[in-house]
Amino acid sequence: MGQFIDLKAADGTTFPAYVAEPAGKPKGGIVVVQEIFGVNTHIREVADGYAADGYLAVAPATFHRVQQNVELGYAEADMGAGFKLKQAVEALPAPGVLQDLQAAVDYAASKSGGKVGMVGYCWGGLLTWRAASALTGLSAAVPYYGGGMTTPEEAARQPKVPVLAHFGEQDQWIPLDSIEALKKAHPEIEVHVYPAHHGFNCNHRGAYDEASAKLARERTLAFFDKNLK
Repeated sequence: MGQFIDLKAADGTTFPAYVAEPAGKPKGGIVVVQEIFGVNTHIREVADGYAADGYLAVAPATFHRVQQNVELGYAEADMGAGFKLKQAVEALPAPGVLQDLQAAVDYAASKSGGKVGMVGYCWGGLLTWRAASALTGLSAAVPYYGGGMTTPEEAARQPKVPVLAHFGEQDQWIPLDSIEALKKAHPEIEVHVYPAHHGFNCNHRGAYDEASAKLARERTLAFFDKNLK
């Protein structure tokens, strides 16, 4: 359904982004932020899904500053490679990859003619949480099992837009007590915990939980419909 285009960040860096357009006039824009596996088949399918629901979807390649054309699977070797790439991006001088997300938000706004939301998964969930407090032109943010966002340092951020967060109660990377701490620190954000593991939204991996993924997506669409009007 979609295609890759090139976007340019404020520092002049050009990077690819997968863009999926709806059949009719977009209801708004949604920036889809990848996991540590690149803009792979799953992330492109997620973008296509939001386009099918009427949104212009943009999935920027957030590894591009450290390695181009990353498309990983979900085996242990892929996990290790993706984690190293994530560490390399996290080590970039500020604002690092956030300026690429800003360029994606700006593109989604200009191309859709409407408000822009952001949804991110795993590391992309963490980036979405950061974007909610750091970027301009964003109207809603939905982190899925954002690895690291429940740490005291990240939880201290103050989002400027409505946030809906999804977590799995069996997630070995995100302790339940840290989710409770996040909820106490941010009573304004909507938090849902599902009987599922980390990565429960991805139907390409063993952690996929169909019921949880379906419910989380319904809640996400309702959240975007409300905040991107």
